[in-house]
Amino acid sequence: MLLFFTPRPRRALAIPRARFTLLAIPAALAALAIPCAAARADEAPPAAAVAASVEVLGHYDNGVGTSGAASQGMVTAALIANRPALRPGELLEFVPGVIVTQHSGDGKANQYFLRGFNLDHGTDFATFVDGMPINMRSHTHGQGYTDLNFLIPELVDRINYKKGPYYADEGDFASAGAAHLGLFNKLKQGMASLTVGANQYRRGMLADSTALAGGKLLYSAEYAHNNGPWRTPEAFHKNIGVLRYSSGGSDNNFSLTAMGYRGAWHASGQVPLRAVAAGAIDRYGVVDPTDGGDTSRYSLSFGLKRRSAERLFTANAYLVQSSLTLYNNFTYFLDDPERGDQFRQTEKRRMAGGEVAQTWFAKLGGLDVNTKLGLQGRYDHIDPLALYATERQQILRTISESRVKQASLGAYVETTVQWSDWLRSVAGLRHDRYRFDVRSNLAENSGKASAGVTSPKLSLVLGPWRRTEFFLNYGQGFHSNDARGTTVHLTPRELEPTEPVTPLVKTRGAELGMRSEIVPGLQSSLALWRLRSASELVFSGDAGDTSASRASHRSGVELNNHYIARPWLLFDLDLAYSRAHYSEDDPAGKHIPGAVGKVVSFGATVSDLGPWSGAFQLRYFGPRPLVEDNSRRSASTAIAYARLGYRVDPRWQLSLDAFNLFDRKASDVDYYYASRLPGEPAEGVGDIHTHPVEPRSLRLTLRATF
Repeated sequence: MLLFFTPRPRRALAIPRARFTLLAIPAALAALAIPCAAARADEAPPAAAVAASVEVLGHYDNGVGTSGAASQGMVTAALIANRPALRPGELLEFVPGVIVTQHSGDGKANQYFLRGFNLDHGTDFATFVDGMPINMRSHTHGQGYTDLNFLIPELVDRINYKKGPYYADEGDFASAGAAHLGLFNKLKQGMASLTVGANQYRRGMLADSTALAGGKLLYSAEYAHNNGPWRTPEAFHKNIGVLRYSSGGSDNNFSLTAMGYRGAWHASGQVPLRAVAAGAIDRYGVVDPTDGGDTSRYSLSFGLKRRSAERLFTANAYLVQSSLTLYNNFTYFLDDPERGDQFRQTEKRRMAGGEVAQTWFAKLGGLDVNTKLGLQGRYDHIDPLALYATERQQILRTISESRVKQASLGAYVETTVQWSDWLRSVAGLRHDRYRFDVRSNLAENSGKASAGVTSPKLSLVLGPWRRTEFFLNYGQGFHSNDARGTTVHLTPRELEPTEPVTPLVKTRGAELGMRSEIVPGLQSSLALWRLRSASELVFSGDAGDTSASRASHRSGVELNNHYIARPWLLFDLDLAYSRAHYSEDDPAGKHIPGAVGKVVSFGATVSDLGPWSGAFQLRYFGPRPLVEDNSRRSASTAIAYARLGYRVDPRWQLSLDAFNLFDRKASDVDYYYASRLPGEPAEGVGDIHTHPVEPRSLRLTLRATF
């Protein structure tokens, strides 16, 4: 199921479709043999596979024998540190095929795209930091809201990613994929940095770790401010603090982490193209300058690992308190010609949960058999969860106001059998149970609901032959619905009768993949995948209502390449093509609005070339349908980033980052819907509304280590 933001879509002008041809798969990959017994991240891979894997110089751990699917892998801190990022959320672009954009102010969660999904602010892509879920369910602005602004990128040790619903330990929001970001327990050395850039950008960061009571204490703080290129300065400022205590080694350890974050900003929302064409505003203008928001997030999390020759036990727990207030006006004067259409979305949340899992390593009938049992639980208490009509941030009336209690419990079992030196199977079964309790200001929308879903999984890994392995993956997953939709009987705005939506909607996916290291220094993977959803769900936090849509079908191909040309030079080329359609006929059309089809990412990283280092990153994502009949399409977007670094001495380093290197006039996101500007007809005007990419900008960083 997909949740995507589509404020009242209508018909609009057609945009010419850009042409794009996938690069041919290298002939060397087409003539290979069959894949390998890959090991899970917490289990030891076969010795032969380890010996055959390519040395990746600390950037990736994606070699033959390291995963259960061609679309699974890990990125390490070495690569993260060497590439520029405009926003913290762009850390997820290290996951091949993921596109990260923004549509209304850097303080909000980013907009994400992957595998034919417009993931909105995180729907259907699960994100975790040290086992702590980041996706916010039943959120005031969008189901699965994933805000990574609380992260300090220098503290991220690794990103483990998976795509598809093939993994028993992945539950809600993971149908398209999942990313697990892990933090350092100890820094190799302390660091302090100061960054200045265009549009009054400034950032200061300090991080270090020290021995304490037989363990390690890591501490870090960040302050950042940015006005952006917008005619109404964004004035985004944030403060972050991190304390982390850990003890033990790689097999037996624990950690306790406290994190705090506050941010506030003026919004830089999307603008109607007709107003830009008429000269009423420019690309970086705004219709309602009083839009904006503020947010906070405080968390305490715990992790534990105990391993012996026969078993592995892991546990994590977390407490989170967060808040968000947003003021948005996307339709201007369409609903209220006098006071305008601005609205306020607000929530205050307390969240608690955790996971325990144990894996047994055994031999049965001469076969290596690993069995993992896990239990995951989460509880969200959101009060208030509200939507108000406002004018210049002053409340005019209440549209909806709720108190939501949502609890879930998931149990899973997964068994891995090494049948021979060239065949391994991973079979899993997962069951989730959800309970929703909603108390609304509209008595008709109050109530309780519950639902459960069972999800089988199966993967086969064959090989390696000639440093090549093959994968067959199948799995069922699900996506939870906003709690308010499970008990709704009246639409909040119009007060018209409506039906509750299904609490949990199933997805079903399959993948055929290959990974090879037959070319020295080159890691390549190819994946052909399909994903079906029983129902696309359109939940508009901006309107405060929910409606179920038709079933959908997605399919695609991904080709990922990492090539070490020299010990100091790494190239990446990731190509993805997908198709997304409704699988049920309707006169409105079969296209899913916002579904990304073509994605290309190319990167070159230079490290430790004498005192010099550098990086170049180019990303492209193609045109997308904006309405179901495909008569209105977005333009394509191609953006380049670059970094040049110079180490003055062992302690001091300078780096210059360039964003939108070629100063392209492109869009981060495009929507098509009706809005009304002063003097326009009462029914409004259908138009493309765009949030432009930022123009070329430079940031200079001075970093010291100690």
